[in-house]
Amino acid sequence: MTKKEIAALACEELEKIYPDIDCTLDYSKPYELMFAARLAAQCTDARVNIVTKTLFVKYPSLEAFANADLEELEQDVRPCGFYKTKAKSLKEMAGQLIENFGGEVPSTMEELLTLSGIGRKTANLMLGDVFGKPAIVTDTHCIRITGRLGLTKNTEPAKVEKDLIKLIPPEISSHFCHQTVQFGRDICRARSPKCSECPLAYFCAYYKKTTSAHKA
Repeated sequence: MTKKEIAALACEELEKIYPDIDCTLDYSKPYELMFAARLAAQCTDARVNIVTKTLFVKYPSLEAFANADLEELEQDVRPCGFYKTKAKSLKEMAGQLIENFGGEVPSTMEELLTLSGIGRKTANLMLGDVFGKPAIVTDTHCIRITGRLGLTKNTEPAKVEKDLIKLIPPEISSHFCHQTVQFGRDICRARSPKCSECPLAYFCAYYKKTTSAHKA
């Protein structure tokens, strides 16, 4: 099978399992999603949601974040890890959004990348979830699963993104990435993947390789 055919099958199977999947980060305003995504770096979405439940009440606006006492903000986000860097990013982002974008989250990759602590992964999340644009969010689950399927040989997020743009239909690209995240948690785990239960196993390069190795 070609990579295009494998990608089509993956999209089809994942849609059967997760037709209504959405981002697992809680937010009510566009900038809150961006802030939550920043906090989620090397931290679970579940923990971030616990932190932001009170954080977004304590700081209900961009102005509140921009004017926050940095040391106090650090303690507020401390459970997410790397709290000094993350707190600094949130405070700086709030100021940048107010000063450079009139308090609105920008809708282009180029503009999003000018914000403190924002890389392509979070920028793509914003483009897909907030603005409904084609976007490939190359989180660890997406990279692992597409690699195991044989859709990419790369592990660097930007390179995986380039590979997948050629294979995943743009209109479902953001949705596909959310599906891979949940699939990675449920079935295709980093350690001890549940290959025997996997509906993608019949066209998975990793499964074929591991089963042939066991037979040998």
